[in-house]
Amino acid sequence: MQATAQAVKDVLSSDDSSSSKPKPGQFDRGYQPDPTASKESQGGDDSRPPGVQHTMPDTLVDDVLANGTPYKPVGKFEGRVWLITGGDSGIGRATAILAALEGANVSIVYLSAEQKDAEDTRDYITQKTQGRSQVLLLPMDVKLEANAIKAVDATVSNFGRIDVLFLNAAQQLENHDITTLESKQWEDTFQVNMHHMFYFSKAALPHLKKNKGANIVTNASVNAFIGRPDLLDYTSTKGSIVAFTRALANQQAEHGIRVNTVAPGPIVTPLVPATFGKENLSQLNSGPLGRPGQPIEIAAPVIFLASWDASYVTGVTIHVSGGQYVA
Repeated sequence: MQATAQAVKDVLSSDDSSSSKPKPGQFDRGYQPDPTASKESQGGDDSRPPGVQHTMPDTLVDDVLANGTPYKPVGKFEGRVWLITGGDSGIGRATAILAALEGANVSIVYLSAEQKDAEDTRDYITQKTQGRSQVLLLPMDVKLEANAIKAVDATVSNFGRIDVLFLNAAQQLENHDITTLESKQWEDTFQVNMHHMFYFSKAALPHLKKNKGANIVTNASVNAFIGRPDLLDYTSTKGSIVAFTRALANQQAEHGIRVNTVAPGPIVTPLVPATFGKENLSQLNSGPLGRPGQPIEIAAPVIFLASWDASYVTGVTIHVSGGQYVA
């Protein structure tokens, strides 16, 4: 306990100037990312998600709360290990940072094309935790089951255990008519968004069952509940994720494994400007709160679900959508 308290004290006393400080207005009504910025300048184009973070004009907020204060860890995951898919940027990056601040070692899975983002995330965590939290970088395609097995094996080999599996990787592409939606896109979207959750859960569960309090968190979307017409394949996968989460939670409850999901609303991540057109980007602040969310605003609920604070919570969907959908 003394070591944990000292680690938390060191993080809290570290130089907060390196935090991902929000720009003025990022948490205010009316804020939106620049809808005129080109996809190419932000790591995407009309056919290749998910984009990269280090080229985005806006600095995304990973570890600063909406009131402007840095996230304050209390050692929730001291001695624990996280495995995060899509952990190099956006929601995955913010969650990796918060988990590390809480004392965890973290493995992040990402596409090799996002190496710079992954290294930036690792370096930021190393700096913020003064090297106490280690980050294992695992560049690989989550569409392949063999890679899920490799990622789990590498994590256990390096850190000796897995306590939290955050299944976050996803892709989306706009399409407004099912008759023009290519079967290849439909299949790829299910492979990335939905099937990887099956692969990684299957590979990780034997290790999760060894550790009291181990659990799985998935990333769904508000679109599963509002039925987004221009993201038919993406929306369908997110509905599947909600059902998968509920079923897996019921299946694994007898083993003490909790499984929950978050359903984000519009969040400013690399995926958004890399894949959305100007019209969609200009509407990101159209919800009740009048602004899109920042990655920390999803990461913090994920931290809650994965921690002992949520020890009696399983099979649920937490809606973090700025009021777009109220369960």
